Amino acid sequence: MPAAPSGGVAAGGESPLDVLRRVFGFDAFRGQQQAIIDHVLAGGDAVVLMPTAGGKSLCYQIPALLRPGLGVVVSPLVALMKDQVDALRQAGVRAAALNALQPPAEAAATERAARAAALDLLYVAPERLLTERCLDLLSHCRIALFAIDEAHCISQWGHDFRPEYQKLTVLRERFAGVPLIALTATADEPTRKDIVAQLRLGRAPIFAAGYDRPNLYYRVVDKKSPLEQLRRFLANEHPEDAGIVYCFTRRAVEETAGWLTVHGREALPYHAGLDAATRERHQQRFLREEGVVVVATIAFGMGIDKPNVRFVAHLDPPKNLEAYYQETGRAGRDGLPADAWMTYGIGDVMNLLRLLDDAAPERRLIERRKIDALVGYCETTACRRQVLLGYFGERDHPPCENCDNCRAPPESWDGTVSAQKALSAIYRTGQRFGTQHLADVLLGNATERVCALGHDRLKTFGVGAELDRKGWLSVFRQLVAQGIVKPDLAHGGLSLAPPAADILRGAATIRLRREKKGAMPRESRSGASAAATLDPAERKLFEALRAWRLGEARRQEMPPYVIFHDTTLVELARRRPDSLAALSLVPGVGRSKLDRYGRALIAVLSKPAVVGTHTSAAPDEPSPPLGAERAAPGPARP
Repeated sequence: MPAAPSGGVAAGGESPLDVLRRVFGFDAFRGQQQAIIDHVLAGGDAVVLMPTAGGKSLCYQIPALLRPGLGVVVSPLVALMKDQVDALRQAGVRAAALNALQPPAEAAATERAARAAALDLLYVAPERLLTERCLDLLSHCRIALFAIDEAHCISQWGHDFRPEYQKLTVLRERFAGVPLIALTATADEPTRKDIVAQLRLGRAPIFAAGYDRPNLYYRVVDKKSPLEQLRRFLANEHPEDAGIVYCFTRRAVEETAGWLTVHGREALPYHAGLDAATRERHQQRFLREEGVVVVATIAFGMGIDKPNVRFVAHLDPPKNLEAYYQETGRAGRDGLPADAWMTYGIGDVMNLLRLLDDAAPERRLIERRKIDALVGYCETTACRRQVLLGYFGERDHPPCENCDNCRAPPESWDGTVSAQKALSAIYRTGQRFGTQHLADVLLGNATERVCALGHDRLKTFGVGAELDRKGWLSVFRQLVAQGIVKPDLAHGGLSLAPPAADILRGAATIRLRREKKGAMPRESRSGASAAATLDPAERKLFEALRAWRLGEARRQEMPPYVIFHDTTLVELARRRPDSLAALSLVPGVGRSKLDRYGRALIAVLSKPAVVGTHTSAAPDEPSPPLGAERAAPGPARP
C-alpha cells in the first residue's frame, strides 16, 4: 500500500476550533476538551479522566494534527484501532495502525509512511510498540505526542489489567520531552495513582471531566426468572434495538443466546471459548447490522464504538463497579436515552466471593471491598447514580431522577424483629443451610427435608408468617449485603457474622429495603429512538437517510455508523438542507464528508419518498492510498 502524499490535514495557522470545524464538523468543544488540547499543544503531559462518549479521542487527535510530527496512540484492541483509524481517514486525516494481525506487506507500508512523515496519527498495540523494531522506527520519526488510551489497563487493581502496559515507561526513557497523555473512562483512586506513578506523570495535571452519563437509566431488579425477565424487558422496551447482554459464564452465554433466538430475537453468542473467526463474524454482524443483540462474557466490549447501542443488560452482576461502569458505558454513546438493566440475587454474591478463594491476601482484601461496593449499589434505597458516582469520588451529585430508585423510591422498614428471626433460624439450624431451607423453616413448611432434620421442632419453625418466601429471601440477601450474615462459599449455607450478636441482643436495629411489587413505574422513554422527536414527515426522511447509509456502508463493507451517526441523520431530516453550504452547517459533516457524500445527501433529502434507494456519493473510485481519505467509522463526538 503506497504512502499518502505529504502534508498533514492541519493547515498552517489553524486553531484547535478551526480543526474541529473543518475536520470533524462540530462548532464547539465540550467540557474540558479545549483546556486539555491547549495544554498538550503547549507541550504538557496530562491525565484525562472522561466518561465513555465524552470525546477523549479529540483531546489527542487535534493536538497531533496541530503539533509538528507524528502522533502515536497506544491502544489495547485491534478492533478499537481499526474503528478509530478508519474514522480519521473518513475525515481526511492520514492515519494508520500497526498490530500483530496485519499482513506483513501492510505493516511494511505503514512503517515506510511513518518514516516518510506521511502520517499524522499512528495507532499501535502495546505489544507491538514494545518491540525493538517499532521503538527504532519511532526513534527515526519526529514525534508530536504519545497518547495512552484505556490507561486503566496499566493498573494491577484495574478490571482490565494488561501487564504489557506497565512496560510503557520506556516511552519516558527513550523519548524525553515528548508530551504524554494518559486517557481512561474508568479509574478509581488506586488505579489513578498507578497510572500516575507508572507513567511518571506526577507533575501532570489531572483533567477529571466527571463520570456521569446522564442519558443512561440505571435499574436493578430482583432475580426471579432471569431469562423471562430479560425477554419481557426487551419485548416491552427494546423490541428492535441493538444491545448487549452480559452473563457470568460461557454456558450461560450460549443458553441465553439460544433462548432469545427461539423467542424471536437476533441474538449472537460471544465468549473466549469460541474460535476467533466466529467471534469476529459475530462482532461484525453486531456492528454492521441493525437490531442485533450480542450475548457475551466480559470478553466482548472494550473498544466497541457502535453509538446506537440502546441497552446493556446484566443477567449476572459484573465483578465490581469499575467493570459495571465500563460495560454499561457501551450503551447510548450517541447521547440519546439508553438502559443499564441488571438482575441480581444472593447467589450472585456467592459467585463473586468464590472468585477470591485463590487470591493473595492483599488482593483479596481490595477485591472484597469492591464486591461490597457493588452489592451496596444493588441494595441501595438511594439514587443509584449517587452511589455509582460516589464510588469514583463524586460524592456531591444530586439525585438524578433517571434511575429506578429516583423514579419509584423504594420503601424501607424497621426489619429488626424479622432480622432476629432470620438470624435465630440460621443459628438453630447449625449455620450451614441455604436461604430456601431457612425460608421453609420460618414459614412453617414441613417439607421432607425439614422434617427429616428435625427442624420442624425448632422454636423458629413457623414464626415468620408476617412475610412470604420472597420477603424472607430479600431479608437474607440484605443481611448478607450488610455483612451481618456470611455465605459459605463451598456449600451455599449461611452463618452469623460478628454484627449479628448486637441485633440478636436488641442492642442494634436494622432497616431493610421493601421489595417493589409489579412492574417498575417508569416515565415514557420514547426518546430512546433516534427519530422519536421527529414529526411523521421528518421520520420518513430519516428512514430514507438510514436506507441510503446502509447501502453505502454495505458498498464500502463497514458499519453504518461509520458513514454518519444517527444524531447527524436526525439533524439532516430536521433541517433538510438544500445546498452544500447549508449541509456543511450540520453537526458531524466535516469538509471531507461533505466532499464525499454531499451530492448524495442532497439527492436523498430532495426525494424523501424514495425510501431504501441507495445513491452513491460518486462513481466507484479506486482504493485510496495509505493515509489518504477512505470511508470508515465516523469520528468521535466532541
